[in-house]
Amino acid sequence: MSEPRSAPTVGQVVLGKRLQDLREKTGFKRDEAARVLRVAPATIRRMETAEVALKVPYVQLLLDAYGVTGEELDSFITLTEEANKPGWWQRFHDILPDWFSVHVSLEGAAEMIRAYEPHFVPGLLQTEDYARAVMQTGAVGQAGPRQAERHVALRMERQSLLTRRDPPRLWVVMDETVLRRQVGSAAVMRQQVDRLLEAVEMPHITLQISEFTSGHHPGTYGPFVLFRFAVPELPDMVYVEYLTGAVYLDERIEVASHLEAMDRMAAQAATARRTKEILQDFRKEL
Repeated sequence: MSEPRSAPTVGQVVLGKRLQDLREKTGFKRDEAARVLRVAPATIRRMETAEVALKVPYVQLLLDAYGVTGEELDSFITLTEEANKPGWWQRFHDILPDWFSVHVSLEGAAEMIRAYEPHFVPGLLQTEDYARAVMQTGAVGQAGPRQAERHVALRMERQSLLTRRDPPRLWVVMDETVLRRQVGSAAVMRQQVDRLLEAVEMPHITLQISEFTSGHHPGTYGPFVLFRFAVPELPDMVYVEYLTGAVYLDERIEVASHLEAMDRMAAQAATARRTKEILQDFRKEL
């Protein structure tokens, strides 16, 4: 009755949570909902946690059992059909691992993205040549030239969310190391700094550089990203990447700890105005 897939879209996650809310509000246990569809209770759990795609006929049966009718039912079915459509990033399925598919989906749905980056310019602010240099020197495993170019194309397409009609707010704290460690040629670095100077002029982007002179801060353990969403079904989420994968944290205490670290880093880092001056001065050195 349900189809497994590589990674859920944000829409499927939201609908799964709404199905769970409807079930609980009507007093249905999972085994009771399972009897409606003649499936195992574990299947209901997998539907509600977006581990499987939601098929419209089965969603209709559950909504009927939960007493959902009229416009509310029609709206839910329409949302289900929309959520089941492949995301644009699935065109890159040949190089996009499941763990990062989730990241791209969350990125596109976020109201705010806060990131700490100690090593590289964040992907959403990279130029094409800088991204290519990162991929060529930083890729491990089986990534060849063709795969690297596909990764660059994906990264460039991700950046379109910053110029759409309703862009998320992007707030980045970036270590001074990112500027001091050359990626590619001097020309590549000049273009990249120019791109950052353009970005700081955009009203929905805040960039702060954590200077060496500001000392130790809570983020020196590694990069992470905080996502915040407008829809109430999605809690704040933290993305932490490592060499061959990533973890997504949504437990309240974990998110709160990362949020506190981010706030402390932002308070300690150079202001947005000072960051612009740092970039301008560094550009003259290149």
